[in-house]
Parts: sequence; structure tokens; C-alpha cells
Amino acid sequence: MAFRIAVLPIMIGVPLLAGCGGEGLNFSGTPAANSPDIPPSTAAPLAKPPPVNLAGRWMFSATGTTSCMMTFGANAPDATEGSIAPGGGCPFNFFTSRKWSYTETGLTLRDHNAQALAQLAPATANRFEGTTNSGQDVALSRP
Repeated sequence: MAFRIAVLPIMIGVPLLAGCGGEGLNFSGTPAANSPDIPPSTAAPLAKPPPVNLAGRWMFSATGTTSCMMTFGANAPDATEGSIAPGGGCPFNFFTSRKWSYTETGLTLRDHNAQALAQLAPATANRFEGTTNSGQDVALSRP
């Protein structure tokens, strides 16, 4: 009986370890950059600072609708993400805007559920232009 109890963990552990070749892991136990589990095309865009400090008041507008003021928060002048406090009267569902992030693909405005509302790109020093998820043209500019 004691022999069966001592052998049982070995019998269970050997098949589990057989599939562990150690490939795709670095010494910290996280997947290596060339791991087949993480295709390079699905990597998240790199965060980079926006061309202008986004902290402060901005006017958000959409073609053919009203505009509203939004206050962007940032922890530093070169922050790559921060908060949004929308003012009243924002068009569509932009009254739910709560977060922004900036990556190499541009500025993304997100709602209270972290869902992307719009993707914008720099147009001038103090203006961003882009589209909503439904294709509506939108702009963000300094007042």
C-alpha cells in the first residue's frame, strides 16, 4: 500500500511534464518574444507620448451634431493615457467618455466600460481628427 502511494505522484506527474520542453519561455517563466504562443502581429501597439500635452480642456465635435467640452487628465506632460471628464451635451454616446490612450496608432477615446468610442490622429498642433466605431467623423480641438 505504501508503495502505491509513493508511486502515484510519479505516475501523475510524468505525463504532465512530458509536454514541457521549456521552449518559448525565458528564465522568468514568461513567454519569450519568439514564442509560438504570441504571434508578433497581435502585439499591442506601442505607447508613445502624444505630440502635444493632452491635459486640459478640449472641444469635441462631430459632423452635423452639437459639440461639447471635455477635460482631459494626465499625470505628466508626456503621459500616454489619462482620464476624460465630458461636459454636458456631448453627441452620440460620448457622454460616457472616461479614458484616453495614445499609441503609435493615434488617440483612442474609451467609455466607462473601456470600450473604444473613437480613434483619432493628429491633424495639426492642437487638433485631432478621426472616426467613431460607426464611421462618424469627429474632431477634438483646443478652444
